Amino acid sequence: MQRAPYEYRADPAVPGFADERFVIVFDGKCVLCSSFAQFILRKDRHARFRLLAAQSELGSALYRHLGLDPVSYETYVLLQDGKAYFRSEASIRIVDGLGGAWSLFATLARLVPASLRDALYNVIARNRLRWFGAREQCYLPEPSQADRFLS
Repeated sequence: MQRAPYEYRADPAVPGFADERFVIVFDGKCVLCSSFAQFILRKDRHARFRLLAAQSELGSALYRHLGLDPVSYETYVLLQDGKAYFRSEASIRIVDGLGGAWSLFATLARLVPASLRDALYNVIARNRLRWFGAREQCYLPEPSQADRFLS
């Protein structure tokens, strides 16, 4: 289901937040997801992305608004220009947003049919905690990176 851009702003259950940059909502307790967040922080030299733990009040509200399970977090969400993207499409858009050689990787990934990309994504998402583990507490940024996170 395609939603209108920025339509979450009109939902009183979603607290207002700064969405002028792209926002990645990720599972802050998942080791794989947290590692991906750290990767984004290292590679996103132009600070295009802001990160938000799905376990936060805002993250949970966005998951509910988008019709996602606010407990299992089997996908992360990319908010880009007010639109929500999920699964492999979110991953490709994030990698593409890093620029440089990463954009080439994103272009190649788009050659794979979305159904195959999402099937692989789903296998990893369902098994990520078993394969990679979970943190006791949500991933927290270094103080120098606090401006890259929404809370």
